[in-house]
Amino acid sequence: MIEQYVWDLQEIDETRTAVVGGKGAHLGGLSRIEGVRVPGGFCVTTNAFRRIMEEAPSIADRLDELSRLNPDDREAVRTLSARIREAIEGITIPGDIATAITRELARSGAEAAYAVRSSATAEDLPTASFAGQQDTYLNVVGETAILRHISRCWASLFTERAVTYRRRNGIDDRTVDMAVVVQRMVFPQAAGVLFTADPVTGNRKVATVDAGFGLGEALVSGLVNPDVFTVRDGEVVAKTIAAKQRALHALPAGGTREVAIDPRQQEQPALTDAQVVRLVQLGRRIEAHFGRPQDIEWCLVDDGFEIVQSRPITTLFPIPEADDQENHLYVSVGHQQMMTDPMKPLGFSMWQLTAMVPMQEAGGRLFVDVTRRMASPASRAALLDIMGKGDPLVRDALETVLDRDDFVPTLPDTSPGAPPTGRASAPIASPPENPIETDPAVVTELIERSQVSIAALERDIRTKTGPALFDFLLEAFEEHKRVLSDPLSMQAIMAGMEATWWLNDKLQKWLGEKNAADTLTLSAPDNVASEMGLALMDVADVIRPYPEVVTFLQGVEDEGFLDDLAKLAGGTEAREAIEAYLDRYGMRCVGEIDITRPRWHERPTTLVPAILDNVRNFEPGAAARRFEQGRQKALKKEQDVLARLRTLPDGDRKADETKRMIDRVRTFIGYREYPKYGIISRYFVYKQALMEEAERLVQAKVLPEKEDVFFLTFQELHAVVRSNQGDGQSTREPVRQSVPQLIRERKDAFRSYQALTPPRVLTSDGEAVSGAYRRDDVPAGALVGLPVSAGTIEGRARVILDMGDADLEAGDILVTTFTDPSWSPLFVGIAGLVTEVGGLMTHGAVIAREYGLPAVVGVAQATRLIRDGQRIRVHGTDGYIELLP
Repeated sequence: MIEQYVWDLQEIDETRTAVVGGKGAHLGGLSRIEGVRVPGGFCVTTNAFRRIMEEAPSIADRLDELSRLNPDDREAVRTLSARIREAIEGITIPGDIATAITRELARSGAEAAYAVRSSATAEDLPTASFAGQQDTYLNVVGETAILRHISRCWASLFTERAVTYRRRNGIDDRTVDMAVVVQRMVFPQAAGVLFTADPVTGNRKVATVDAGFGLGEALVSGLVNPDVFTVRDGEVVAKTIAAKQRALHALPAGGTREVAIDPRQQEQPALTDAQVVRLVQLGRRIEAHFGRPQDIEWCLVDDGFEIVQSRPITTLFPIPEADDQENHLYVSVGHQQMMTDPMKPLGFSMWQLTAMVPMQEAGGRLFVDVTRRMASPASRAALLDIMGKGDPLVRDALETVLDRDDFVPTLPDTSPGAPPTGRASAPIASPPENPIETDPAVVTELIERSQVSIAALERDIRTKTGPALFDFLLEAFEEHKRVLSDPLSMQAIMAGMEATWWLNDKLQKWLGEKNAADTLTLSAPDNVASEMGLALMDVADVIRPYPEVVTFLQGVEDEGFLDDLAKLAGGTEAREAIEAYLDRYGMRCVGEIDITRPRWHERPTTLVPAILDNVRNFEPGAAARRFEQGRQKALKKEQDVLARLRTLPDGDRKADETKRMIDRVRTFIGYREYPKYGIISRYFVYKQALMEEAERLVQAKVLPEKEDVFFLTFQELHAVVRSNQGDGQSTREPVRQSVPQLIRERKDAFRSYQALTPPRVLTSDGEAVSGAYRRDDVPAGALVGLPVSAGTIEGRARVILDMGDADLEAGDILVTTFTDPSWSPLFVGIAGLVTEVGGLMTHGAVIAREYGLPAVVGVAQATRLIRDGQRIRVHGTDGYIELLP
């Protein structure tokens, strides 16, 4: 069989990526859309590229060497990439490939001008566009020049920027091939880019057009500022006309050059409004064909548009699926649960099945549809109030959408102050009408109820396997939700939160004190998350007297290190202390609402840096002293506040009311952390049982690895297990064939989701609404956030994105994206806290107050704007951060 090295664009569609690369496949698909004009041409296939690579065996060795390089060693990557490019360009194109190319050129017009364009197999993908990573050459004339530029396109697969981009997207250089598109050159009056969705806001109903005179390369390279048109509903709604002083034109003999634009033409629009609207209509047709928003390169030729490229816009956050055409308004669950990373399918499906309100997934994150709640004036006010207390940015984002009048309809209240019927509900419970009395026995009873329920789950799940396990779990999820929705538990949580808000409001009004509750809640009892941090200090106390153990832990990398401890002096004691800690807290981990995340019990090395920090930074008995110091400080604050109140008019009444609220907050605020502990305890039981099923699927050769089940939803995993226990091969075979492909697709999608930043609020139009603080009471240059724990501290910022990388000294200020309860062990060793995500009553805020750490949360892009090691000043009372020299 004769190998086909050249394919005409008309022979290709978007299913041929493996043969002609992403760009070639998309161009072939474009050429098949009715009414879309694509310049004619052909593709030199990936088979030709592989032949070239085989001509120089040394390239394979260099690719192996490239795969072993540290991605951060830019000089080494640059040097080795250059050697690979040089080797490829030095290879003579084999005769049969050259003949196929020149034959196609003769048919198309050998003396015509062409654009020679790279088209890699990892290019123009839904998950990674690779825009601009490989090379394009314009206005290439003559067979010799075209062959030379095809070689240069092949070599451009290994530019430093392309290699680095692949590394960031988890793509092995050795798995990518290069095709080359050779297209008839067009000589446009104007050219540019059309985005069929707003690339900044994500709004799918808004299109933007960038336009300039001459070749579009002038815009792409930044040579000129483009005219920018915004189009919505078939109308230009905004435009900015730039002074376009220069353009890029093609030369008759080949190549391009810059030319000056006549001053009389410089401020003329490159397109008329009618042409812009017509172009967007064309773009909508292309978008519909590919099934997602597109980034389209176009040329205007004789009042008609030629499309020279279309690729997916990969930076847009996906939209939750809806079964109607109505407007929807979504609030991020991750911003409330302090986990904005993407969740794997098993993780988000389990959270959906065990949550108290319906949730929808998009981009690996969960959202609650609050449209119905926002449509009713009374329920809207309650939702905005509770959102504002938790995270002012969410409230501002919701109000921004409401201010448009036309997005959220107004519906009558079903009854005064009652939430509307329907499946949407507020993500946070409304305050109870009759707060419970202050009684520590309530908290004791609630904790005992939870422990009894978890013990029953552990006992009953042991005998369940196969389909019976999944039937059992579906029943267990109902018990899970029953415990979670226990009215007494909800009242206890709200009692602590309402008392906090009451104290802050009243004491600021009566005494002029900001955030007084932050001190009054220090060392509150029954806070399982703060106890977790103090308990790890006690583990350090056991380890500290044994230098050999400390030295051993400093070099630990293997998860089996606990077994090796017994060989060391003091190792048995150290092991018992760590294992006792894991027995109580080992179900926790960063991002713990995602059941697929490795728990401390599964990956105990995560705790080692925090243990070593405690060994280094504290003296024996520090945990007990710290708790007592906090308790005494809170008691002193209480006495001071009550004494000052009694000197005011009507002071005895104010002091008595305040004392009742202080007692209430100290009784109930610690319990705020316990329901999450109960949820995660149950999750660990679920996970252990599901991983045993995963092992059975591996043994049955349905899956290659246990962790592959993470990329199936709970419902899909249930179906796979049920099929695997079917009576005949015919029942199981479709599962064997479809599951591996599904898992591969899910892994690719998950990698793409990791690059996306989830919005606090998202509309069904795809618009990501961030919200703003709208404050003018902070110094110029300060970073604004939400004050959640009072005090001011100055120190060294430690920007830490992974708890396992922690290396903290006394006085350091932790700067990170979010903190869930699993970060509590680090809180004992820091002086302050800054996070990008958080609210007044989220876990990090509660623990920061518990430990007396000045803290500001909800600081946009804090981990990028604050450098690791930089000195900063955290104003925890007023909610801003100063960057110091």
